[in-house]
Amino acid sequence: MRIPMKDTFLSAQWKNLIMANYAVSEDALTPYLPKGVELDYYNNKTYVSLVGFMFENTSLFNLPIPVFGTFEEINLRFYVKRMEGGKVKRGVVFINETVPFKAVAWLANKLYKEHYITIPTKNSISISHNKQVRYEWKINGQWNHLEVAATLETEKMPHRSMEEFIFEHYYGYTKISNQVSQEYRINHPRWLVNKVSNYTVKCDFTAMYGDAFSSLSNTSPDSVFIAEGSSVTVKWKRTSF
Repeated sequence: MRIPMKDTFLSAQWKNLIMANYAVSEDALTPYLPKGVELDYYNNKTYVSLVGFMFENTSLFNLPIPVFGTFEEINLRFYVKRMEGGKVKRGVVFINETVPFKAVAWLANKLYKEHYITIPTKNSISISHNKQVRYEWKINGQWNHLEVAATLETEKMPHRSMEEFIFEHYYGYTKISNQVSQEYRINHPRWLVNKVSNYTVKCDFTAMYGDAFSSLSNTSPDSVFIAEGSSVTVKWKRTSF
């Protein structure tokens, strides 16, 4: 099937995005850095984020996916930027992305050479006098989790804040090879955030992401945020450079 390059590849709702953020050394990130982009810094530090969120009402090429359209995703990402024509493009690179459905992982890896794996996941989301959101994933026979309690009230992210740095990256970059990189645009409005009152993180970073991140298993995150989320679209066309 010939796919018009202008068409939307993916549309979905991304909801209740938890970001647990850890300062890490540049050396840990350099092996994953695509050619043509550079590390992005906040207050002279480089960060990775352990992310959990709900993927809901997913469509591919405007066709709803009835069985695999709603699921949890867990990923580890870091922050980069690319200079093009005097414009700074801020983006993210995914070290690993985890979903519960093999078909979803296969499609993403096949089409775009992403780094998806498939393991069991589950969620618990309760909204009453506050918001309780918990994402779980099972690896090596053990359940890991990322959980927050947050206020129901939403607020805008302050400009130049850590929240803005973490959430306001609208490009994705993929390392195809040591010589070739790809860029894609993630389209969504500026998100509102909830104030986190409590959190817990249990993650076997070694099993999930390798020895370079093993120390994070016993490290408290520098910050934890949660955003309401929104509709998201990603175009089919990607730029290679």
